[in-house]
Amino acid sequence: MIRIGMGHDTHRLADGGPLRLGGIEIPHEKHLVGHSDADVLMHAVTDAILGAANLPDIGELFPDTAAENKGRDSADFLRAAYRQVQQAGYTLVNVDCVVLAQRPKLSPHKAAMKARLAEILGVETSQIGIKGKTGESVGAIGQEQAITAQCVALVIHTVGTA
Repeated sequence: MIRIGMGHDTHRLADGGPLRLGGIEIPHEKHLVGHSDADVLMHAVTDAILGAANLPDIGELFPDTAAENKGRDSADFLRAAYRQVQQAGYTLVNVDCVVLAQRPKLSPHKAAMKARLAEILGVETSQIGIKGKTGESVGAIGQEQAITAQCVALVIHTVGTA
């Protein structure tokens, strides 16, 4: 059995860098604001894999009201979520993500983001897709007020029956 999950996250930008995205630091004059490290790409991937396995979402598992999640590295969320996905009998086939950000340009950083996500998930970089899109100077993305990430995950049930 194969299943698909979708993840989405948006965080606002504030002055002062660097920008943490996809588990790496990108030189930039702004950073994402949130209770954890606000890594929108990691959050979207986490929700996508959880959704594919029909598990609770990131907000239920790691609430922003919990003190232990304040400033927490989003890689912790992704690792813990994928362990739950695996315990439910699923294996990741691939994830495909879109990051919507006016700036910085993401092309120079995509390989490093893919490598970091693959490392956390224990998969090949060929199983991670990342695309960058601008806001074309429109809305919160285009005016550099926020960054959004969307992700789709495909998992296959490999243990028992679903």
